[in-house]
Amino acid sequence: MIVSSYPRIRRRPPVSVDWPGVPPLLARILAGRGLTAAEQLELTLGRLPHPDHFQGLAAAVELLVAAREQHWRICIVGDYDADGATATALMVRGLQALGFPRPDFLVPNRFEYGYGLSPAIVELARVTFEPDLIITVDNGIASVDGVAAARAAGMRVLITDHHLPGERLPEADAIANPRLEGDEFPAANLAGVGVAFYLLMAVQRRLGLKGAVVDLLDLVALGTVADVVRLDDANRILVEQGLRRLRAGKGNPGIRALLQVAGRDPSRALAADLGFAVGPRLNAAGRLADMTHGIDCLLADSVSEARQYAEELDAINRERRGIEQGMRDAAMAEVARLREQTLPAALCLHGRDWHEGVVGILASRVKEAVHRPVIAFAPAQEAGLLKGSGRSIPGLHLRDVLDAVATRHPQMLHKFGGHAMAAGMTLKAADLEAFREAFQTAVREAASDDLFDPVVDSDGGLDDRDICLATAELLSHRFPWGQGFPPPRFDGEFEVLNHRVVGERHLKLTLGLPAVSGVVDGILFNADPTLLGARLKRVEGVYRLEVNEFRGRRAPQMLFEHLRPLP
Repeated sequence: MIVSSYPRIRRRPPVSVDWPGVPPLLARILAGRGLTAAEQLELTLGRLPHPDHFQGLAAAVELLVAAREQHWRICIVGDYDADGATATALMVRGLQALGFPRPDFLVPNRFEYGYGLSPAIVELARVTFEPDLIITVDNGIASVDGVAAARAAGMRVLITDHHLPGERLPEADAIANPRLEGDEFPAANLAGVGVAFYLLMAVQRRLGLKGAVVDLLDLVALGTVADVVRLDDANRILVEQGLRRLRAGKGNPGIRALLQVAGRDPSRALAADLGFAVGPRLNAAGRLADMTHGIDCLLADSVSEARQYAEELDAINRERRGIEQGMRDAAMAEVARLREQTLPAALCLHGRDWHEGVVGILASRVKEAVHRPVIAFAPAQEAGLLKGSGRSIPGLHLRDVLDAVATRHPQMLHKFGGHAMAAGMTLKAADLEAFREAFQTAVREAASDDLFDPVVDSDGGLDDRDICLATAELLSHRFPWGQGFPPPRFDGEFEVLNHRVVGERHLKLTLGLPAVSGVVDGILFNADPTLLGARLKRVEGVYRLEVNEFRGRRAPQMLFEHLRPLP
């Protein structure tokens, strides 16, 4: 990635543990992430938290049992991201596996309807499908008006969601959300697809059936990783169990096809493959077109049908990347201009021809480059309005900052929502400059100066003998890594034997390992231009040790996240 300066390295304190059958390096890394017992490495379904304390789940189960017995017509309303798409596909496939007629589904087009169960989506569902029951997945907890509209039209509503509730809950027939106040359910970090999975498993148990729902765990794994929820104990189990099904050839045809068009081998699938290969291709449909394309891929039963949808999604994603690159070039040019003076505490960027479906990715990329909270704005469908998407840095709660802005300037934001690290908003184009000033003021008041100094946690250095294929495979395949449970990251100094530029923006290196008289390849993607043109003899870097597969050959590779030359 492009960085403004080399970060401060914060090495995790060494933890000495002795777990039978666990290599010392892996045990040290896992203990450094808070694991306290070897039993936590057993990622089996039997260790999932029991749903007894999941508030609202019992009522949701009884509602679905009544729907099955009375042959209600069901419409699922999802969201237009990967979590919403996988949750929708999971609910369609899961209900069918439990003996329900195939339900209908709707996903709001983000450009026409926006997010959630709005009254307009309720009316579209009524006209199109005439459902007796609407089930939301990955949305609905804030849809007070939409639920009221559905109930007024004679429809029942079951909400399944994982987002934080507002001050007022919708008056639905049942709500399954582990983040409701007073809920003691320990798996509070479930993604929307995880909530849907728990509901289906509870229905399966209530009906006295066996085995049908666990076969869909690769959908749960994909949505969990792609939504970047915290990989706590429960989510690690769900992700690992889904990956095992993929590797065993039992996975969803659509997920397997998406892996293949991305050049990934399903039999060796990792959490990172779901997050960086499958997730973006699925999300591209919701960003540029209609997420129905993505859900159709996940609902395909044949390999040939799934491949056709996957290739379509791959083409949409290539278009998205092209749009994103143009937007990123313009944004980084603006950042360079701001750096000529003093980079502000927060950035608000705007492009007249930017795409509103891509501003979230853009904000994330710029945030990584400048280690500042960033909001990127694009023209909305409605004339005179801007749609913004923001990303924050650790220690700064973006939703709270926007709350502060809205409190001081009640008429400035048409609407906004989000959480600590990401948020979305709409405002008048004429208010952009005033919002920029108000946002930067609120950030400065909420953040200490040291918050803007990038810090990277490291698991320390690796001995030359550990920089090998066996270590790379152990670290890659033994455990799922992700948000809140980051992959092993190391730091060190290395002699550069050779280096070259590949793909115009990436730096490929050959590094010496004197202790074992060997070499190892390294790569830095999207390197700073000053590095691309430098003569490198020795470097210092922060890296992950991964397996590089090329033309059937597997070798260790150091994937650098940060790199700087040494004298």
